[in-house]
Formats: sequence, C-alpha cells, structure tokens
Amino acid sequence: MMSSLPRRVKSEAKALISEDDELPSFLNSTSESEEEEEEWEPKSKIAKRPRLPKKNEAKTKKVAVPRSAVARKRVKKVAIKEEMDVSLPIAPAEDNRMQLVKPKEEDVGTKRKTLNQKPEVPKKLEINSFQGKNVKSLESDEEPSTSVPVVGNQVKHEKSEEDFAFDEPPFKKIKSTTCPEGKPVKNLGGNKVKEEFEMNWDIVQALSEITNVEPWVCANLIRLFQEENTIPFIARYRKELINNLEADALREVQQTLEELRTVAKKTHTMIQKLKKEGKLSGCLLTALLNCRTLEELDHVSAPYKTGSKGTKAQRAKQLGLEPAALSLLHNPMELNLFSYIRPNTKGLSTIQEVEAGVQHILADIFAKDKDTLDFIRKLCQQRYICIQSALAKVSSKSGNEKDIDKFQLYHEFSCSIKNIQHHQILAINRGENLKILTVKVNIPDGVKNEFCWWCVNERWRPKQFLKPELMRILRNSVEDAYKRLIYPLLCREFRSKLTSDAEKESVMMFGRNLRQLLLTSPVRGRTLMGVDPGYKHGCKLAIISPTSQILHTDVVYLHSGQGFREAEKIKKLLLQYNCSTVVIGNGTACRETEAYFADLIMKKYFAPLDVVYCIVSEAGASIYSVSPEASKEMPDLDPNLRSAVSIARRVQDPLAELVKIEPKHIGVGMYQHDVSQTLLKATLDSVVEECVSFVGVDINICSEILLRHIAGLNANRAKNIIEWREKNGPFINREQLKEVKGLGPKSFQQCAGFIRFNQEYIKTFCSKKTELGSHALLTKAGSQGKKKSKPTPCASRQPNPLDQTCIHPESYNIAIRFLSFIGGNANDIGKSDMQQKVNAVIQKEGLEGTAKRLNTTVHTLQLIIDGLTQPEGFDIRTDFDKPDFKRSIVCFEDLSVGTVLTGKVENATPFGVFVDIGVGKAGLIPVRNITEAKLSKVKKRRSLGLGPGERVEVKVLNVDIPRLRITLDLIRVL
Repeated sequence: MMSSLPRRVKSEAKALISEDDELPSFLNSTSESEEEEEEWEPKSKIAKRPRLPKKNEAKTKKVAVPRSAVARKRVKKVAIKEEMDVSLPIAPAEDNRMQLVKPKEEDVGTKRKTLNQKPEVPKKLEINSFQGKNVKSLESDEEPSTSVPVVGNQVKHEKSEEDFAFDEPPFKKIKSTTCPEGKPVKNLGGNKVKEEFEMNWDIVQALSEITNVEPWVCANLIRLFQEENTIPFIARYRKELINNLEADALREVQQTLEELRTVAKKTHTMIQKLKKEGKLSGCLLTALLNCRTLEELDHVSAPYKTGSKGTKAQRAKQLGLEPAALSLLHNPMELNLFSYIRPNTKGLSTIQEVEAGVQHILADIFAKDKDTLDFIRKLCQQRYICIQSALAKVSSKSGNEKDIDKFQLYHEFSCSIKNIQHHQILAINRGENLKILTVKVNIPDGVKNEFCWWCVNERWRPKQFLKPELMRILRNSVEDAYKRLIYPLLCREFRSKLTSDAEKESVMMFGRNLRQLLLTSPVRGRTLMGVDPGYKHGCKLAIISPTSQILHTDVVYLHSGQGFREAEKIKKLLLQYNCSTVVIGNGTACRETEAYFADLIMKKYFAPLDVVYCIVSEAGASIYSVSPEASKEMPDLDPNLRSAVSIARRVQDPLAELVKIEPKHIGVGMYQHDVSQTLLKATLDSVVEECVSFVGVDINICSEILLRHIAGLNANRAKNIIEWREKNGPFINREQLKEVKGLGPKSFQQCAGFIRFNQEYIKTFCSKKTELGSHALLTKAGSQGKKKSKPTPCASRQPNPLDQTCIHPESYNIAIRFLSFIGGNANDIGKSDMQQKVNAVIQKEGLEGTAKRLNTTVHTLQLIIDGLTQPEGFDIRTDFDKPDFKRSIVCFEDLSVGTVLTGKVENATPFGVFVDIGVGKAGLIPVRNITEAKLSKVKKRRSLGLGPGERVEVKVLNVDIPRLRITLDLIRVL
C-alpha cells in the first residue's frame, strides 16, 4: 500500500533536519519570490509534507497494512530523543504519525527569521497547539482506549513549553486521557488548520462555504479525518464535535475536502513545473494560488502548457510579432506594421498575414485576462442561457430505432441552465455519447455584443488615438477571442459544472436508496422457501431454517406442462419443513411462478399451512452465485441453487446477504454506469460501512464478509478475528479484541462500539469452560506467542454486560458511575426495571444536570441511556419496512385508470419514484405528485423523497400498454 510515497517523504524529512538553520535548496523551489517577506513560508509548508501518506491511508483504510506495535514503541523512543538533541536525523519512521512530532529546531529558526512578520506568528502557534495534541494522542493511543485515567505521568516529559501557544488551553489533551468524551469544545485549537500545500484561501473557510457547514465543525472534521477516524465512529461517538451532523453530511464534507486538496496539490505541481521552465511571474503565482477548482486551475495554466505545435498566438510570437501587438495597445502612434513584413517567411509575407498574427496574439491576451473573464461570467449570470439538444443528423440515418426512441423527450429539447434537472443532464450526456443527440449551449448574441463593446471601449481601450485600420484589428481581435476562445471555454465550464453536480446528486441518491434497502427489517424466526424462477432450466428451490442453515435444495419444472405433478412435490416439502413463507425472485418467469403459487394458495392447496409469498429483487444474485465468496460459503451447491439460497436469505437478513454483493449491482441507482466510478464506489462502500456499523454485529456468530464492513476493520483484520475465534473459542468481552493480530489501538477505538456480545451465549460458554477446568484457559493465554506486545491477562476473561450495548468502551467509566448514581445493576440492562430508574433520575435532574454531575456531555449521556434501556437484541431496523407478503395477484391488463393499489417503492430518482404494484412492471409516481402533505409525519425523514422498501397506496393515472408504462398518483404512505 504505502510503497514509494513514504520513502520519499522520509528522505525529505532527513534533509530538513540535517541542515540545521539554513533553508535546504529544494525548499526554495516552492515559492516564487525570493524576498525576505516570504522566505520562511515554504519552510512551514514543507515541514508538514510528511503528512501526505496520511491522507492516502485514510482514503484506502480498508486495506491499509496494520502497524506493528513494535514500530509504535520505537517511534516513542525517537520522539523523546528529539527533545534532547535537535539536529538528530529522524530514524526511518515506520509510523507516519511520527512525522507530526517536529524538531524544535524549526521553531527556533523561524522565530529568528520572522521578527518582521507579526501577523504570521499566531497562525504558527495555533498549529503548534494542534501538534502538541497529536503528540499527546500518539502517546495515549498506546494505552487501551478506555476511560480509565492514564496512570502516572509518562506523557508529560515529552512536552516542551513551546509545544502549546502562549497559555492556549490544550483542548484535546483533556479529551484523550481523563475524560475521553471531552467537554463540549467548539473547536480543538482554533479554526486554522495547517495544510500540506498552502493556498491563498483558507481550507476551512472554503470547505464551509461549499458544504454549508459551520467553520468550527469543518475544522474539527479535518482533524478527525486526519486522525483516521471513520464516518460511523464520528457520527455516533463524536457528536459534540460535529454539531450532530448526519453521516451523509460527513461524507459530503470528506469528498469536498479531497477535491480541495487535489486542487492544492495540482496547483503546486504546476507552480514547480512553470518555475523550472522559467515562466512563473508574480501575478501568475497569485492567480494560481487563488484557484479553488480544477476548471479554474486549467484555465489559468492553459496558456503555459506546451502544446505539440503551439496555439496560433504562440506561432505568431515565435515569428516576433509580440512587440507589435503590445505596441498596438500601449503605444499605437509608433506602430508600423509594414516594417514586420518578411517576403520569404511563411506567416510574415504579406500585410494580411502580419495583421492576422497580431490579431491572434491580442485574442490570446484578452482570453487569458482574469478581469475580462470575470466580466463575461458575470454577464452570463444575468442573461438567459439555455442548453439545447437535438437529434443528431447521423443517428437518424443509421443506428438502433429503439435507442433513438428512448431519447424521444430530448429530440427537440431546450432548457435554461439554471432550471435544468440533474437527470436531464445525465440523459442528454448519455444521448450525446451514443451519438444520438447533439448538444449545444446557447449564449444570446446580446452577451457577445455587450462584451465586445466593453472590451474595446473600457478594458482594452488604447492608450492613444488609433488609426482606423488598427481599430479594425482590435475589434476583430476581440470578436476572434470571444468566438474562438472564450465562448468554447464558457460552454465547457457550464457543461462540466452541470455534469459534476448531476453526478454527485446521482451518487448521493444511490447512497440514500442503498441505505434504505440495506436497512430493510429482517424477517426472523421463519423457515423460508427461496424460489429462483426459470423456464427451460426449471425453478430452483432452497429451504432455509430460521438460523439461515440450508435444509433442502431442489429443482422443479413448473412451466413445461408438468406443473400439477410438481405441485405435489412442493406441498410435501412445505409440510415436511413446516414452511409457510415463499420468497420468489423477480427475474425471468417471475410472474408465471407468482401466478402458479397464487393459484394454489387461492385453492387452499397447501392446507393446513396458511402459505403467503413475497417477491424480492434478485439483482446481483446470479453474479454472487458464481463469485469466489459463494463457492467458499456453499462449496457443494450448484451455482443455480446458490441463487435460490441468496433470494431466501435476502428476506431473512437483508443486510447480511446484500453486503456480499458489490453495491452497484444491487440496481437501485440512476445512470450509475455513467457517473465517476471512483466516487460511486467510495460513497457506496461508505454507506455499507455505515449501515453495518450502526446495526452492529454479534462478534461470535457473524460472517467474515459482514465483519469486513465494520468501521475500522478490513478484509485482513476480519480474517484475523475469525481465525482467533476458531482457535480460541468465542470472544468473552471487547477487551479481547486487542489480542487479535493487526488490531491496534486505533482500529480498536473505531470498531469497538459496533461489535456486540450476546451475554446468554457467553454465559453458557463460560459455564462449560469452568466445568472443563481452567487449565485450557491458561495454556491458551500462553500460546499467544506470535505477538509479544499484547499479553493476554486472565483477568480480562470476565464477560462485561456493557458489551451488549452501543456504549463505547471509552465511556464505560461514565456508564458505571451513572449506574451507581441511579442505583441500577449492570445485569438489568434492557429490562423495564432499568427504564424506570433512568426515567426517575432524568425527570428529577434533567439531562443536562445529570451530564454536568457526571462531568460528561449530553450526547454521551444520551448514548449511555439508550444503551442501558434498549431491550436485549434491539435492532435499529425494526422501524424500517418489511417485505410485502400477499396471497393473490393482478396483471397488467387488469389495470384501469382510477384503480387504487398498494405497492412497494423499488427505486427513487430525482424525477419520480418507481413502485412495484405486482403487475410485472413498476409504475412511476412523477415527482410533482409527491407532496409533503402525503408523506407520513411519524417517520423521521432525511429528505422529501420516498426510498426503496417503503409501502405506499397509489392510484393509477395512466396506462400506456405499447410502451409498458404506468403513471401513478401517491395517495399516502402506509
């Protein structure tokens, strides 16, 4: 993972320290002007460089290689050494966090150089207070992240006085030791965050403006992400630092932060490149450092990119016409174009060619000028600009008729760029890529005329009187600049902005739909029969027990004339396993299979069983059935039968089953194949992680695949946990997780709160253990020889009732104090007795009063109360929608306008919601029919839209049989 990057960083860090006070030569290349004023700035810029791997690591944390504890120990020693001898080169740092402990030499050096720079100093100091905190968290990470105060004073010796700003309180210091939840601190050491690549804008401000999140929250989030905290962990256990934001908002901030950092990084690469080529001027440097988006950066740096044969302007400059062009603007009286004619040179042989060359240079100057571009952009904002699409001339001759019909709406389409919908943009783009549509942005002529007048009469008004022929050149240059350079640039800007917004919305929508699907309420305690329908190859059956074990698999041929004989077989199976719920996959032959079962149920064929059936999406089931995971899980089964098992399990525990399938194959998105695949994957993986973490997993029975998606774990760590479990028997408590190879303090902190321990299961296991005698325990503790740094204390073998709750181990101390305060007992967790005691105290003292008394925050206390009062085996999914079980069927032809039906939302898009009403084709409720009044008030909604899995009552508005389209009106949400 961290292959070449850190090595380079290490060598730079060495270079930085070994040259005691003077600036190393490679640093000089970062900043353009070599004045006294800016001399030390690049230094602080580079000093932070070693944080680079950090970001990548956070991004790809799922596969990051776990750090060894030995490496951590070594880092600690090095850090202490540095305090004593500043000029020591850093030992090759195995742990990237090490790099945050900066040699004090730098502070001394900078103080000497920056006496004349008052305003910069406080910024520097604020950063230091933040570093101090990092040193601190580096230290306290060594300790188990519980809320027991750190014993002794082993951290203190590492701080020197100047590690913090003058008497600025080290906020986070309090947080990481004695009181892990911290006081509700609005900002952890100021809103200034030191970035690796400094720009002229402040990253916190920029982030806040783009995402509409308060600056102090943004500053905290940057730090939390920097310390490799995961979104589920931050959303649940750091609420006071992020003002109670939802996971979706956190994800948006994280993605925006990545984008801003990319811009900063690319800008600095560009600066280095231009510097090397000697093209960097002061104003260009400022312009580059002002860029906030990649489009802006592209535009500012475009003129300096070395093309193959160069632009028209570059060729004219090579012919030596630049002085003539500049003289036309600044000193036209002395300009004589005839003196530039060279009869034998191509491009200078006639006066027309010379004029054209001058015109190209002027057009280039105009098009690259910031004021000119700002003016035209502002002008465009005030005018009506529309995007138009039409049927491409080529496609009407050739091409697939069916494809062309799909884009019928867009054959003659025009819409203002301010009002166009996201799905329309994505549709137009897809049509354009398929060469079916042609698209153009229409900017009215008025804009061009006003712009040309302003350029000639104001911005580029000549300094002296212009002869008519020179005036003509100036006018032509402005028109040429607009038509050839500025108009295409504006079109690209508008299109790319609209597309990136639409893509983001599409990805967010997919994430929301996926969350709702994953959190579908599980159907527990039933034996289920999964049916994967088919014609020629028959319908695959699988019967699974309430605990998800495969009881029986079979194939029946319902649609080849022998349906009656097969009915006997099905009845026999259902009676044999006492199974009264059938789950049918919605693929090929689904409707016929449904009709077959509905018919038998109506005839009461399966009596005495009261059989019901439901239809479930089988998207991704066939992909999963041939995957390596499936063959590992069900090695003896034929892949076709595996999909029937998967279909049944999707109803029994949707989350555990859907996690096995790559999210984009689940089929609840819109244009998901057209959007940025990296953004889509990152968002969907993050949503899966959030769902699995918030639901929680029982560590002793869950599958490896489910474990991978818990915050802070990855494929490797999940495998190690399963191996530990197979070797040592069930986990007894959360502390034991620390014994697992590769699970360091950071991973433990992230995952501990989301891993549950079923107390009944552990008690039965422990009682068996004591019968066997304690001999086995001791030998097991000794056999942990591989990892000496993690001893296995026998004391940690006691089950802890708090481990079955959502309370984080860092808050156990407070939870225990709270229990003694209300006079409760940890063994009564989740019982009504506990609920009464908690209510009595909270009514008397109030939440805030109790929190103050326990010296904690309201958010943490609320979490502890939830953890203590939720019944055992509580599942957040119980509030969500269950599958729709039914006994009869309607078909497409039976539908008539005005029929009222109930259905289940299948997919939500910005233009409307698709509802499965049981006729083989989903109907669409257009977005205009979904109003706030029709949505239920009871359910807490994240947005106005409906999501997959919700049950709705609808009325048929229109049935278009040839195009198989049904338009519905929403009556209410059930």
